[in-house]
Amino acid sequence: MSPAALSFLVLGAVVVLFAWNRLPVEIVALGSAVALYFTGVLGADQIFSGFGDPVVIFIAALFVVSAALDVSGVTAWAGQRLMSRGNPLLVTMLLVAGLTALISVNGAVAALLPMVVLMAVRTRQSPSQLALPLAFAAHAGSMLLLTGTPINVIVTEAARDNGAKPFGFFEFALTGLPLLAGTIVIIMLFSRRLLPVRTPRSIPPDLSQHARTLVKQYRLDENVYRLQATRTVTPPDGITIVGKQAQDGILIVRGPQSTVERFAAEHDLTFLPEPASSHVEGALITPDLGVAEVVVSPRSSLIGSQVFPGMVTESGDLVVLAVERGNGQKPTTLAAGDTLLLQGTWKALDRNIDADPGVLAVDQPGTIRAQAAPLGNAGKRAIGVLVAMIVLLATGAVPLAVAALLAAGAMVVLGVITMPQAYRGISWTTLIIVGAMIPMSVAIQQSGAADIIADALVRLVGGSGPRILLLGIFLFTAILGQMISNTATALIITPIAISAATSLGVSLRPVLMCVAIAAAASFLTPVATPANMMVKGPGGYRFGDYSKLGLPLLLWFGVVAVLVVPVFWRF
Repeated sequence: MSPAALSFLVLGAVVVLFAWNRLPVEIVALGSAVALYFTGVLGADQIFSGFGDPVVIFIAALFVVSAALDVSGVTAWAGQRLMSRGNPLLVTMLLVAGLTALISVNGAVAALLPMVVLMAVRTRQSPSQLALPLAFAAHAGSMLLLTGTPINVIVTEAARDNGAKPFGFFEFALTGLPLLAGTIVIIMLFSRRLLPVRTPRSIPPDLSQHARTLVKQYRLDENVYRLQATRTVTPPDGITIVGKQAQDGILIVRGPQSTVERFAAEHDLTFLPEPASSHVEGALITPDLGVAEVVVSPRSSLIGSQVFPGMVTESGDLVVLAVERGNGQKPTTLAAGDTLLLQGTWKALDRNIDADPGVLAVDQPGTIRAQAAPLGNAGKRAIGVLVAMIVLLATGAVPLAVAALLAAGAMVVLGVITMPQAYRGISWTTLIIVGAMIPMSVAIQQSGAADIIADALVRLVGGSGPRILLLGIFLFTAILGQMISNTATALIITPIAISAATSLGVSLRPVLMCVAIAAAASFLTPVATPANMMVKGPGGYRFGDYSKLGLPLLLWFGVVAVLVVPVFWRF
């Protein structure tokens, strides 16, 4: 059997297994690379070369940058500022499109989905009216900048590797803006009629007023005082420092009045005018400090421990603000089911709560921080790094992978994100698919399989011209992209498109841009992209709901790919 026939056989098996969706996509992708080795199509070095490709490094680094923006609160801060303004549907689409252009579809949808669902609840809408537009607008937004999706990087590198001029950082916006504008118009006109009105099984908690809730729950505004301190002081047992304003030397403390007065007298502290209770909410959750409620689990080693407000936990970096039992009592000896309110830095909360099996967090610190914490210095540093990365990418001063890697490293070095958080922020599934499917793309090209498909496509369009070639490539890519990962689709179709363009004697750039647009048009099924799957549960969607709104969007993407692309990239 010829190498081309073997490549077709492996490719066919991969498509079937992806569409079958019974095996992990990582196993299917890796299995394709191994199959190409055992069939003799590629050598051992070639099947592993994909994981060292600059595209993989670039994508991994972008995931870290995206995670840093999320962890530092930049994403939530931007969302909170914009979500309360204007038409909820329009604001949702504009915000996710802009964010996607910078940090990828999946990162933007994951970051904004909780806020979008809550906004729907607050405005008395069904989340199903906003969740799918969120995902679809993200796909359109992915075509605004080079960083919007791995597909953009794949076609850019393909252009460079085949002697064509690579696409610039902002060049995608030439078609991205029409795609986004058309997407917004279609959704604004037809979403109410084409989307179902359903209530999801679960709605994420609204933590935007979390500090106020905790103050009322634990009565933290009782016996609260503001003290002016000229030096660092350590409070005695019975007094809890609820918050600090380091720049002003102000302490917000809580405890019995007599104890606080004695403490102030011993350390020459001045009482500031009341009411101090009005400052508690702002001191409870800050850019650097956060709180977490934890419940003592039934077999926790903490059961029987002595506890009181103001004590420091065993780790040394968390403070107990309050203790409460289900009946409202304030116990001093812990029992199963007791609730502790802890305060510390966000990093300390993440580290200790995740590592302690004896307590269960009511709300994860990361979720609280994303919704309730104001933007701090870490967020400002993250924005600065992002701007620097965009400048490097836009000017081409360094290769794409180098620019993204510098940004990811800077996020860690500047303390915006920790290494464990960086690792958790990487979508390993995406990296494995890209790294393992690059050999499939190479095999299709080297074995002659791409030429065979391309020749058939060229014969099919005959003398109808290059626009019909674009239509054929768009349909081929878009149909395949509804069944399997659109990133994998781009890797499969790219060598075929290059071969077809070469056979017809036309420029590679419009053909590759058509591939990128068609791969981004993943609207008809929930399995086409992780973003589509993310909104399925919160929106209460069924499989068939996607195609109702997705089909007119797919048609619009086809119009742009066939008619608009040649205007900017000549054949």
